[in-house]
Amino acid sequence: MPKLLAASLLLMMLGSAQAAGEFYCCNDPATGRRICGDMLPEQCRGRAYRVLDSGGNIVKEVGAALTPEQKAEQALENKRRKQLEDASREQRRRDQALLDTYATPEDIDLAQRKAEADVNVAILATITRIDQASTKRKKLEDEAEFYKKKTLPPDLDRDLRAVNHEIKLQQELLDIKKRDFDLIKAKYDADRKRYFELTRRSSAAPHSGTATPAR
Repeated sequence: MPKLLAASLLLMMLGSAQAAGEFYCCNDPATGRRICGDMLPEQCRGRAYRVLDSGGNIVKEVGAALTPEQKAEQALENKRRKQLEDASREQRRRDQALLDTYATPEDIDLAQRKAEADVNVAILATITRIDQASTKRKKLEDEAEFYKKKTLPPDLDRDLRAVNHEIKLQQELLDIKKRDFDLIKAKYDADRKRYFELTRRSSAAPHSGTATPAR
């Protein structure tokens, strides 16, 4: 009798659900019975349940409510997925920019030579300023020899400190420019490698040699 009654109740629910178009079912862990309704039954809230159509076919399945730990893990996974998607999107943008910039591998060689030539010009100009400042310092040092056992005149002392400062600044600038040269080589080597990967060309394809920085 209880089974017959339960079957009758389920049939009644199915009949009313047919009018609504879909119904919701879950298992009640307290009784082990299946609970259905044309609206989500209270016993199903927070639990896994199924949405069925009027023919009894599963429309979708909804999982049980997540625990705080599961929510934290899901949030972390969503964050990782977003980071991967953002990185992939950025890589696609960079790849397209690379292909838009260079029509052939030779264009990469040309751009590299121009960038290196510009840096070499700056390096040579800096070396010239260092040489000029060094020549000026030598003259000031020769003049300071007359005051070995005396206090240097204020103007001479000021000029010596100024020229030493100028040489120091120019030397630091020269070091930066030489590092720029290395960075340029690394950049275009990476561009060339990626270009060959994107265009399915051999990374061992010959290319023009690069310049060496002025010393």
